[in-house]
Amino acid sequence: MSEQHQETVVPDSDATIQVKGVTKRFGVRVAVDNLSFDVNRGEIVGFLGPNGSGKTTTMRMLTSYYTPDIGSIAINGMDTQENDIVTREAIGYLPENNPLYEDMLVSEYLAFVAELRGLSGADRRRNLDLTVEETGIQEVFYRPIYELSKGYHQRVGLAQAILHRPSVLVLDEPTEGLDPNQRITIRDLIRHLGGERTVLLSTHVMQEVENTCERVLVISRGKLVANSPVQDLLQQALELRRVYLEVEGNGIESGLAEIPGITEILSEGIEDGRKRYRLSVTADAEPRPEIFQMAKENDWVLWELHEERPRLEDVFHDLTAESVATGDDS
Repeated sequence: MSEQHQETVVPDSDATIQVKGVTKRFGVRVAVDNLSFDVNRGEIVGFLGPNGSGKTTTMRMLTSYYTPDIGSIAINGMDTQENDIVTREAIGYLPENNPLYEDMLVSEYLAFVAELRGLSGADRRRNLDLTVEETGIQEVFYRPIYELSKGYHQRVGLAQAILHRPSVLVLDEPTEGLDPNQRITIRDLIRHLGGERTVLLSTHVMQEVENTCERVLVISRGKLVANSPVQDLLQQALELRRVYLEVEGNGIESGLAEIPGITEILSEGIEDGRKRYRLSVTADAEPRPEIFQMAKENDWVLWELHEERPRLEDVFHDLTAESVATGDDS
């Protein structure tokens, strides 16, 4: 075994994906830095990160498009470098750009994918029937791909990913570019496809995570910064309370600083003499009545005072705030 591939994967009967101490460099830039996580059989796990975080590089290593410089990856307990062909066969992959042969009929394209996957005879017919039914593409099966809507494009992309009945699905931005109705349809389809399969879902749409995933992995600057059930992150979001204030008057910031429970006063500028603030507030505090009373006592003109419902996006922002976007995700 090479010096770079030092860490041996110890199979875990529950873990379908095991990433152990993985590092990947491109020249002097470290794209993924000592990354470790497991995904268990049957889980649907969200894989999140800002642009340049190393998220796409990690998915490309999982699918053996790249190999780690250090560390190891196992699929179903088998090392991806030592069992390259077998582990590739266990994975269905839908890349972000979903490359399809537009001039082909859907039926021709899936027949082509079946050929590439080595499917023939009864297995091919059975897999094709199951795939068409699962992805709901019966009515477009004999239509050219270029005629299909974006939603059906994604369905065909999912169909090619599951045609060989893989145990692992890696989906990169599967709802990108879809309208709200199409997003709901594909989201429901992904939940259905989970079942006995393990699904690693990359997305920038937090609503997809909340409604589809059981657990979330967050990567920032190549490092794992969160590995939590979705409900835990949502609970964490409840502690990231924000109150928004628009007001005219004097001594506003010094007055707000005296109110218990306000931990941060962030100015968001002035417009027509009205000062705007975003206030960070502790989970158990309710400063709005005191702000209102202080406005009365100090003759402030109160234009706006409200609290926004905390969201998963707020937790994601806090976890990845130090990341610097560098263009395309790596």
